[in-house]
Amino acid sequence: MPRRRSSPASTDGLPPRGKPVTAEEREQPPRQAQVLLDLEREAQHAKPSQLGLFTELPTGELTALPGGMTPLRPDSPFDHGRAWYRGYLEAQRRPANTIDSYSYDLVRFEDQVGHKPLNQIGRADIARFLGEASNKSTRKRRLTTLRRFFRYLSEEAKVLDHDPTEGFFPHVIPLKTPMPLFPAEQEVLLAAAAEDEPWSLTAIWLMLRLGLSRAELLDLHREQIDLSDPAAPVIYLVPDSAIKRNKERRLAADDAFAAIYQAFLSATDPVDRLFPYGFQAINGMVERVTKRAGITRPVTPQTLRHTFAVERAKAGADESDLIELLGLADDPRNRESVRRYLKLAEPPL
Repeated sequence: MPRRRSSPASTDGLPPRGKPVTAEEREQPPRQAQVLLDLEREAQHAKPSQLGLFTELPTGELTALPGGMTPLRPDSPFDHGRAWYRGYLEAQRRPANTIDSYSYDLVRFEDQVGHKPLNQIGRADIARFLGEASNKSTRKRRLTTLRRFFRYLSEEAKVLDHDPTEGFFPHVIPLKTPMPLFPAEQEVLLAAAAEDEPWSLTAIWLMLRLGLSRAELLDLHREQIDLSDPAAPVIYLVPDSAIKRNKERRLAADDAFAAIYQAFLSATDPVDRLFPYGFQAINGMVERVTKRAGITRPVTPQTLRHTFAVERAKAGADESDLIELLGLADDPRNRESVRRYLKLAEPPL
């Protein structure tokens, strides 16, 4: 019987020939460093951002989510509080991207605290979560999320009598100088919007000429536009959410908008919401129209809002006027923000 030759030892990090290969080894990328494989394995075990079907109560019982949620208590586990908070945000009709952002941060925080009861989460937990942030912006976003979550627990749900985020402050992040559109760019953008989909011109006009944000645009209903005087239409912005009452305002349009809007109604005949789309649809439309207009620099819905604010500052609006026109809360941060528009409106040196 011929003698079986032994397989030489591997010199490239792969299992020696002839050695049984496990299913896990077979699935690994060839020659990838072990440290990278370990990182990928850790990522595979990360918790999903969606809520689970069940949550564990302090008694050890399971309760279904979200329809069968029990009332919040001070000793409810963190994920139970997170589920209630998401439902609260949805009931307040907060933008979907805002809800997703808060939920993402709360899931990351849950990775740290686990099923810890709400009333046992302390400042050390907050400090650790903030300390693990990769940069100032991430730390600020995380702190904002936790502040609003614990404010909900104490002021709305009334299950906590303390706020563990108290005493923490965000880094001061300088505001970027906006880049508004020049008058010629504004005109070619409107002309290109007229050649796009039936709703594009109306949407861009409202953002560019009245400063509506994406959220305000998507919340706009047919009954909020008064065309009783075609020469002076009025747009009523009355958010449904109580937390946005500071953004209620009446904006005056002109006969040019009246003609644009009537053409839009004839083409689309919306029943309720004027723009039954999502945030990404607005972004994509603005990007598409920008390219059609031949504008090579980036233009976003926020660029249109910046442009409106600068044009109003050029027309004589002061800080308080801009705060009101843009529907902003009158606080130091927003005051600093609108000063950028006043600076850009100054005559060139």
